Amino acid sequence: MTKPAAQTRKDFPYRMTIPTRWSDNDALGHVNNVIYYRFFEAVVVRFQMQEVGVDWMKDRVSPQAVESLCRFHRPLSFPETVEAGLRVEKIGNSSVTFAIALFSEKDESPAATGHFVHVFVDSKSLKSQPIPADKRAVFEKYR
Repeated sequence: MTKPAAQTRKDFPYRMTIPTRWSDNDALGHVNNVIYYRFFEAVVVRFQMQEVGVDWMKDRVSPQAVESLCRFHRPLSFPETVEAGLRVEKIGNSSVTFAIALFSEKDESPAATGHFVHVFVDSKSLKSQPIPADKRAVFEKYR
């Protein structure tokens, strides 16, 4: 696979735009590091809900976050609109790893890259469960 900072939008088949807000900037005039993780979470949650059909309140087996990582390549700043890209990197028995990148409006290479790992668990016991077949089929489409 290409080095993380050398990836482009086309490497991420699922994308969404996220407008930055004035309050996202820190005292240094760029988006605060913790906000990058919020952007990661936003694209993963939207993907899981809209494409995969996850309903965390009703599904007996649903994904829970177990790991995230962000590599910062260059700052983002308000009032940019960020494009978040997602690709399914790895599918296990009960887990799925998403590769994520954040792009500024003016750059083709990412401002940040990383990953987000979900493990499917039973909603009552929180014990890991195999990924349901219908959801696995969607993940396969976004590899």
